[in-house]
Amino acid sequence: MAHPHPSPLTPRAVLQLGRFSLTLERPLIMGVVNVTPDSFSDGGRFFGTQQAVEHARVLIEEGADILDIGGESSRPAAEPVGLDEELRRVMPVLEQLAQMPVPVSVDTCKPDVMRRAIAAGAAMVNDINALREPGALEAVAQSQAAVCLMHMQGEPRSMQRDPQYEDVVAEVTAFLAQRVEAAQQAGVARERIVIDPGFGFGKNTAHNLGLLRGLHKIAGLGQPVLVGLSRKSLFGKITGKPVADRVSASVAAALLAVERGAALVRVHDVAATRDALLVLNAIEGHSLAKS
Repeated sequence: MAHPHPSPLTPRAVLQLGRFSLTLERPLIMGVVNVTPDSFSDGGRFFGTQQAVEHARVLIEEGADILDIGGESSRPAAEPVGLDEELRRVMPVLEQLAQMPVPVSVDTCKPDVMRRAIAAGAAMVNDINALREPGALEAVAQSQAAVCLMHMQGEPRSMQRDPQYEDVVAEVTAFLAQRVEAAQQAGVARERIVIDPGFGFGKNTAHNLGLLRGLHKIAGLGQPVLVGLSRKSLFGKITGKPVADRVSASVAAALLAVERGAALVRVHDVAATRDALLVLNAIEGHSLAKS
């Protein structure tokens, strides 16, 4: 079965993440490693350094191409975490994972965390604020790390109160195009830039579904699109199920996103997602073998 909206990326397109170079001829799986006590999905389960490291090892065994470490929850109504506390949570985990055979991404908005993390071996910065914090563009540009630029309306504490759009796909696409341009102007090569429409970040159910339907338009910007739909409240509204029981809905959404042009999927359930992508790729004649 052909993609309803083929990705504009060429089969030989690659994503450069520090010392890593990942081909984009197949969808990549980013496994989530939360070291926060209050993450919406697995808050507290992997809060300790060793629990987080062991969880990361399991995700690699299950097929994760990239690991994403987060020390500050960005769930709706989340309270900010101070710089010192975020570093205390993230750095010991990163220092153990930096020598793993897959690149490690750090999920942060803080330029000081970005710099420290990159110096310790982080290959990517995943920023829900799209490098808009003063000093953030420079922190990434002065390195070889990749960056994921995400769209968010508002900020985590208030973003879900009453999000408003005239045309959610057009507005998100325009914002991401502007942030890609800003990153390039700062010296970040296109091969290091990923974009994320920010499902659930200042979007209601209709907005999220509209973004998924129109994802091919965002992919049309020509940058790899990362989609983070895993276990989100959107699926609670659709299925009526709690967070722990949203695996099937999340895997279905990951497949639909890939069919609409997503190049990376950020997930909690790596093994289930990998199996589903193996089936999709077998149908389409691609391999999901490790690059």
